[in-house]
Amino acid sequence: MNKQPIGFLDSGVGGLTVVKEVMKLLPDEEIYYIGDSARNPYGPRPLSDVLEFTIQLANLLVDQGIKLLVIACNTATVAALEVLQQRLDIPVIGVIESGTRAAVASSQNKKIGVIGTQGTIQSNEYEKQILKLLEDAEVQSVACPQFVSIVEKHQYEDELAKSVVSKELEPFLGSEMDTLVLGCTHYPLLQSIIQDYFGENLTLIDPGVETAIQVQNVLSKKDMLNKATEGSKQHIFYTSGPADKFEKIAKHWLKRSDIQVQHIAVEELQKYGR
Repeated sequence: MNKQPIGFLDSGVGGLTVVKEVMKLLPDEEIYYIGDSARNPYGPRPLSDVLEFTIQLANLLVDQGIKLLVIACNTATVAALEVLQQRLDIPVIGVIESGTRAAVASSQNKKIGVIGTQGTIQSNEYEKQILKLLEDAEVQSVACPQFVSIVEKHQYEDELAKSVVSKELEPFLGSEMDTLVLGCTHYPLLQSIIQDYFGENLTLIDPGVETAIQVQNVLSKKDMLNKATEGSKQHIFYTSGPADKFEKIAKHWLKRSDIQVQHIAVEELQKYGR
């Protein structure tokens, strides 16, 4: 299994922030990725729908022969992590546990903020996980639904992004938190704007970094790391949305020119809902 690819799924382009960290940490691994941009955003949807979509994406990747699956989407992690861990014969990793551990390790005053989609915030999953590790933590969670659409539209470097970030983060005014979890994999593409809004004294936690470390640990423990450094890697990216738009963001974010994106229709994905 060592030479088989690692699979990533997301509601759109956000999971690329996790892919970027895995590529840096594990450059010898091949990446297979599916972003469901046609049905994005997942955040406002019922978790039952998100579960159904996530199963479809996961089954597509499993059929491609992946050796490990990363649910690179917080909402999908909430909806489907336990189900897929029980169903699949390969390791399945979500992004919430990694982000939680990093936030608890980072915070000095035990006041932690979380931003995410409506689905992730309403689930209270981050707060539950944080309080398991740090019982007396104070957790403030805020949904920032407009962040995803800005990223998906490739507007994360526009002036509009600064305006939207300022408005969405207003609930944190006066907060004494010293750590903020970017609880959606789309959000690191807005990280510099978010950091500017709060200032340098606030630590931002990107769960993608911690998830990459977890991927490395799992593959190493199971002796599944690809140790073949020779030969070119065939990274495959699928999107249910426009391939050209996805490719533009992927090349910009991953800083790679060798990216090819294939469109896959929602109707085709639905065939994997078994």
